[in-house]
Amino acid sequence: MTDTDIEAQVTEWRAYMLRRKAISEADVDELEDHLRERVGDLTAAGLKPDEAFLIAVKRMGRMDELSREFAREHSDRLWKQLVLDPDRDAAADAERRRGLLVMIVCAALGVVAIKAPALFGLGFDDSGDFYARNMGLLVLAPLAVYFAWRRRLGTGSIAAVAVLFAVGAVANNAYPLDADSQSVVLSAIHLPLMLWFVVGIAYAGGEWRSGRRRMDFIRFSGEWFIYLVLIGLGGGVLTGFTAGVFGAIGVDAEVFVSEWLVPCGLAAAVVVAAWLVEAKQSVIENMAPVLTRVFTPLFAVTLVAVLVAIGVTTNAIDVERDMLILFDLLLAVVLGLVLYSISARDAEAKPGVFDWMQLALVVSALLIDVLVLVAILGRITEWGFTPNKSAALGENLVLFANLAWTAWLYVSIIRRRKRFAQLEDWQTNYMPVYAAWAAVVVLLFPPLFSFA
Repeated sequence: MTDTDIEAQVTEWRAYMLRRKAISEADVDELEDHLRERVGDLTAAGLKPDEAFLIAVKRMGRMDELSREFAREHSDRLWKQLVLDPDRDAAADAERRRGLLVMIVCAALGVVAIKAPALFGLGFDDSGDFYARNMGLLVLAPLAVYFAWRRRLGTGSIAAVAVLFAVGAVANNAYPLDADSQSVVLSAIHLPLMLWFVVGIAYAGGEWRSGRRRMDFIRFSGEWFIYLVLIGLGGGVLTGFTAGVFGAIGVDAEVFVSEWLVPCGLAAAVVVAAWLVEAKQSVIENMAPVLTRVFTPLFAVTLVAVLVAIGVTTNAIDVERDMLILFDLLLAVVLGLVLYSISARDAEAKPGVFDWMQLALVVSALLIDVLVLVAILGRITEWGFTPNKSAALGENLVLFANLAWTAWLYVSIIRRRKRFAQLEDWQTNYMPVYAAWAAVVVLLFPPLFSFA
């Protein structure tokens, strides 16, 4: 191995270290110095450069052990990441403040967006149909603006994001849909999903074709959801205290809570949660992959129990709309667990027990999806196509294709016939399929089913 080869190996090792967000670039510089010293000592002792490099890396300890060591020595970082750190240099501090200002402006835009319809007589309490159809549009547009601003999105990408939001808004409001039509419910569910992928274009800085940037967006989505839930729990406590305290002095706060606190808080929280994910770039482990380790075995046991119960009772799966939504959410959670385990896994690590557990989870979900598809096809054969059943059929077929190929890839990986990177590529390359299906339901289903 030549000096050039050694430098390439050190560069690759350094890039791997920097992926572990708790270790700063300065820390990696220090570790790199130690690594080079060890390589030099071992080479001087008579080892070949490639042997010296491998031994030096091994002696420096496993990556997780290094992360834990740095976490213990620098635990204050876990808190400093969420506030402006006075020890940062002036440029970093200015960028941090700029990010905070952008967040505040976009959160305010969210509040304006959610309250602006009230100027036209569409109050939050008495216009439930309007908000059900447009909530995703109103709260996600400011988030897209946030990332377009933060990523300094190019003119072409800004235009693409704006056009996609405009198409969703026009189609969702121009179609003559009755308040009790199936298409209204389907649009209310699928428009936010479609627009979330549009937000992903802004998040990726226009590099949506990059598999790496798509995986970054997947990681962001999990972290964002966790923060949004935590903010929501805190907001629920605040709402309860507000109503109770004002009630204690004889003031009815119901209008304030329902018309201002809840809708405005939700609109702002969507952007604030994104800012928190961006602000904590240096935490050791992303929370979503950590929670994946906890919930993967629990969901696997649950799905197996469901399959056993179906086999014992011989009861068919209920294909009413609420049940279909529940099963689709369950399958989506399974795919989320797979995605976040992929995002945290070392692609070069050997297959282990957790990979077998992931395979069991995916196979169980695949079997349940097959049972759901059989039930849906049975109802369609008996009663014909409706918007709800057609959407459910399409969604479960999309999920089936992903789960089936994922299961096959896991088997191949465990048998050492394929690389783990191929599973990651499959998941990131499949993301546009979900976006396309959501767009089909929002844009094509209403006229296809005569706006029923």
